[in-house]
Amino acid sequence: MQKQSILVLGGKTGMLGQALVKEAKAQGHDVVTIGREDGDITNFEFLKEKISSINPDVIFNAIAYTAVDNAEDDEQNAVAINKRLPEMLASIVKDSSIYLVHYSTDFVFNGKQHIPYTEKDVPEPSSVYGATKLAGEQALLKLDNCAILRTAWLFGEGRKNFVSTILKFAQERDTLRVVCDQFGSPTYTKDLAEMSFLIMQHRGVGIFHTVNTGQASWCELASEAVKMLNLTTFVEPIETKDWPQKALRPHFSVLSTQKLQQEYGYTPRPWIQALQEYIFENLETLKIQ
Repeated sequence: MQKQSILVLGGKTGMLGQALVKEAKAQGHDVVTIGREDGDITNFEFLKEKISSINPDVIFNAIAYTAVDNAEDDEQNAVAINKRLPEMLASIVKDSSIYLVHYSTDFVFNGKQHIPYTEKDVPEPSSVYGATKLAGEQALLKLDNCAILRTAWLFGEGRKNFVSTILKFAQERDTLRVVCDQFGSPTYTKDLAEMSFLIMQHRGVGIFHTVNTGQASWCELASEAVKMLNLTTFVEPIETKDWPQKALRPHFSVLSTQKLQQEYGYTPRPWIQALQEYIFENLETLKIQ
């Protein structure tokens, strides 16, 4: 495969961004990162100048405002990152040779159906976070040099996540109460990075659902993680109503990867296999010393 110049937005500190940088290096590409630590990423002139000076072949935008509950009261900043940044990137890469990969979320759906969502299903977000991510998608849909990758329930190295948090608490407590009536697609950032580069290699255009296969509730995901670490903590299933949160969550937001299979002959591995690899490759990090 031809060596390319890759720019990863959010590649220094973001969980997905770090996985993308690692995958890019493993494939022999040149990689540069830009993040919020380098300046105001929502300033158009700053962003345009940085991208112009780097002159990448490919941009991965792994920057997002993901604090779902905070977004309900902090809509301005959620809009700046999730909507305005993609709009600026669209303006910068339009009519250029740069290929853009942008990440979206299962939260663009209302969660009211009971079969996995495909790329053709109509989005209807129920939260500020979901609405701002959908607006980011819409800013990019007209481009012929951009892929929008919807993903969900990420876990991986480099940053605190649901699985690492559960395992920390499981080593400190006898019982954990975890929601059992929300279902989604747990996804390992390492696998998401591999899917991202597959789509990049094919210069895929439009929306793709990129998650590990299978589905789980938060309670099932927590239970499997606890079991894999051989902990005796009891994971108590509770309903959403027993764990009130400011933002509405979709009760069912499992994503179908059928398009990946049809277009590229690629079937992501089941989430439980990915979880096992994540835990066993990071035992020292996940165990409390």
